[in-house]
Amino acid sequence: MAKLSEVVGFLEKELNTEGVPDYPGAYNGLQLQNGGEVRRVACAVDASQPVIEKAVAKGADLLVVHHGMFWQGVRMLTGSAYTKLKIAMDSGLAIYSSHIPLDIHPEFGNNVRLSRELGLGDGEPFFDWKGIFLGRRANYKGNLELLRKTLELAVGGPALLRGDETTPAGLVGIITGGAGSEIEAMVKEGIDTFVTGEGPHWSHSLAEELGLNVLYAGHYATETFGVKALGQLLNDQFCLDWSFVDHPSGL
Repeated sequence: MAKLSEVVGFLEKELNTEGVPDYPGAYNGLQLQNGGEVRRVACAVDASQPVIEKAVAKGADLLVVHHGMFWQGVRMLTGSAYTKLKIAMDSGLAIYSSHIPLDIHPEFGNNVRLSRELGLGDGEPFFDWKGIFLGRRANYKGNLELLRKTLELAVGGPALLRGDETTPAGLVGIITGGAGSEIEAMVKEGIDTFVTGEGPHWSHSLAEELGLNVLYAGHYATETFGVKALGQLLNDQFCLDWSFVDHPSGL
């Protein structure tokens, strides 16, 4: 067992929550407290009602997520927003969220963990955004077919390829989640193959016109790595049991 305040303080320091910028409305840190103690941790990509229900069923006192409950400022606590909060509060489930701080973390982040899964090692940080580097890049020795197959094994599902499978992958840039709108930026960065989760419809056509290879592997699927790493970290640091709550969106 550990004190919630100690666990939160540890995560805040490790993830540099205060020092990492994020999108407006992304509230990183403890979003919902409990009675103050943590015995079991659940980790998930999204703080949705089904995930909260599964976490409660697992006996979790703390849910660590990548996408938190609050994104658009103050909102009425009615309907589904009220329901999932009530389930969590009635069950003593605290909720902690880390978005960009978790994406970019050099050891536990989504990008670096996916880079390792692809056989690229840690790569190097790239793509400056508000003074931080959002992604990781490294040279890949194989062709696009091999990279796609390796990626599909890593995420446990299909990856859509924009490009010729026989083409060498070259310099690979990785930004997990929904970074598909950054096609032009990837070309300017000198990236040959862009690995991301999802993108708008027009991103495929623009990538084709600009000669950029793209692998879309799913927003959800590319962002399971970081929360799993945090679960193991909390086990190592506080001897807390943890489990991953898998609730894929298919997107």
